[in-house]
Amino acid sequence: MKRLALLTSLTLLAAPAHAEITHRIQSSISLSVDGAASAAKRIGSTYAVSGNNITLDSAGGLGTLTPGSAVGFTPASYSVTTPGDAFSFTESFIEGDATPSATTIVNGAVTALPMLGDTTTTAGGYAGALAGTISTSGAMTITAGGAGTTATGQVVLSIEVD
Repeated sequence: MKRLALLTSLTLLAAPAHAEITHRIQSSISLSVDGAASAAKRIGSTYAVSGNNITLDSAGGLGTLTPGSAVGFTPASYSVTTPGDAFSFTESFIEGDATPSATTIVNGAVTALPMLGDTTTTAGGYAGALAGTISTSGAMTITAGGAGTTATGQVVLSIEVD
């Protein structure tokens, strides 16, 4: 009976282990080509005059505001108030932008960009030979593209034992 009890207790102590094993392989490649962009902002017309010992003979300045067009400029006429005395005179004019025509899209592209007083234009990328592959063994091949391209590849292997 002692042997049976000893054998039973050893059998209970040596029970099989249960474990879960999880193996994951995640792979990805991201290829991108920058798009072209343009930002244009209209500037307004400005006119400024300043000075001392100056007399306005005939008025000038900004012209009449017409919807959709720039205002224009009419020169003024000035003379020295007291001849022989010191004088200073400054006059400046900036012609603002007329209202541009609306841009149109043809085949997914803007055919003509507006050129205004404050314009920033960025060229789009060129894909060239841009490519990427990941084989079933995890080997990665990335081929560089032209200007304005990005290629990112990633392979993540993980083993988890619970």
